[in-house]
Amino acid sequence: MTRETAIPRALLPRRLGQLYTGLVLYGVSMGLMLRADLGLEPWSVLNQGISRHTGLTIGTVTIVSGALILLLWIPLRQRPGLGTVSNVVILGVVMDATLALVPELHALGARIPLLAFAVILNGSATGLYISARFGPGPRDGLMTGLHLRTGRPVRLVRTCIEVTVLAVGFALGGSLGAGTVVYALTIGPLAQFFLRRFAIKGLSEPPSQVVARGGASTERAILQK
Repeated sequence: MTRETAIPRALLPRRLGQLYTGLVLYGVSMGLMLRADLGLEPWSVLNQGISRHTGLTIGTVTIVSGALILLLWIPLRQRPGLGTVSNVVILGVVMDATLALVPELHALGARIPLLAFAVILNGSATGLYISARFGPGPRDGLMTGLHLRTGRPVRLVRTCIEVTVLAVGFALGGSLGAGTVVYALTIGPLAQFFLRRFAIKGLSEPPSQVVARGGASTERAILQK
């Protein structure tokens, strides 16, 4: 019996609610970071750079890149879950919708608080959707898959991936700035806090306990820097 089948069915509505609420809020946070215009998280830097050269919206690029990354799971023998597939579609759609609804800001006094709110929202969204236990997003799964296949430390794998993504994205014209640094320094602690806050009682092994205990898990690997 797998861990997933051991999860009580009575928890399914709560888990689905957390999954989709988390993914929607994650997409909103990505759009708000772009509107703050103070630097993006690594993958959005890459997606923005590609968007500027293709004419596609950044949300569309996010969807396409997520699907392409998911193909890399095949040789890594990673198995996608409901959360993985939902992640591919929802983030890009919600990001574009957020950009359509939120106007561009010019005053630094408005952009700095917006960045802070977006990063906190991203951390809470991460806690929500990971705690639902429906599988990692395509980019997180790529990291954990490479870790398992190569035996290299998670932090090294994550650093190599994100440095490469940042470099390519910046070369393509993606926004690299103070917001990128703020995100890198704060997203781990924020996500750990919200993992504990949104942990669902009754699951066999709450993500917050996995992170605190330091055991090997997808949730822990995603949060390691």
